[in-house]
Amino acid sequence: MPSPQPFLLTGFEPFGGSTINPSEQVVHSLDGQTIAGLKIVGIILPVDRQYGPAALLRAVEEAHPTAVLCLGEATRRPAISIERVAVNLLDFRIPDNAGAQIIDQPIIENGPAAYFSTLPVRTLLNALQATGLPTELSLTAGSYLCNQIFYTLMHALAAQGSKVIAGFIHLPALPEQAAKIETPCPSMDLETDLKAIRLAVETIGRYLVTTQP
Repeated sequence: MPSPQPFLLTGFEPFGGSTINPSEQVVHSLDGQTIAGLKIVGIILPVDRQYGPAALLRAVEEAHPTAVLCLGEATRRPAISIERVAVNLLDFRIPDNAGAQIIDQPIIENGPAAYFSTLPVRTLLNALQATGLPTELSLTAGSYLCNQIFYTLMHALAAQGSKVIAGFIHLPALPEQAAKIETPCPSMDLETDLKAIRLAVETIGRYLVTTQP
């Protein structure tokens, strides 16, 4: 039996006044597990415009992954959002955890306007929806740290000519987060998040089997 291939799974620390983040909890829960021949290497990124991207690139270099899936929190979204596009834009609605609030700046000076996910996004959508999980394809990862991480990752892989496939998924708020927001917002429990991301990893594993030489 072949050895499991490393699969890098990233999440974010809490931000915006919250003490929890669904992406962080999912990564902690799945770190070290083997799913569909992929060994999960989980890391939590700081919500910091400088240290977040640096930590991501360091993790990619150390893990030598076959695939990378970055997770983040999208508080007011009602469904799991599979992101299609990362754009070269920093435009923070709120400061990051270091207090920086960047407005209308590129992530990479003179970099491409955008990158597409190289994950099989339509296949992922169909797999998750087939099991009754509320899931959508999204055309924007926003312009905060989630988008910055997504763009930085795709730019680095493109610059290296890497065959590593990568992309980003946003998770809705957890119920305990939604309960503390004055204006009602959608939420999704952790078990549903875990079911979705396990299935996403399985689907990516099957995809890799059919595409790798």
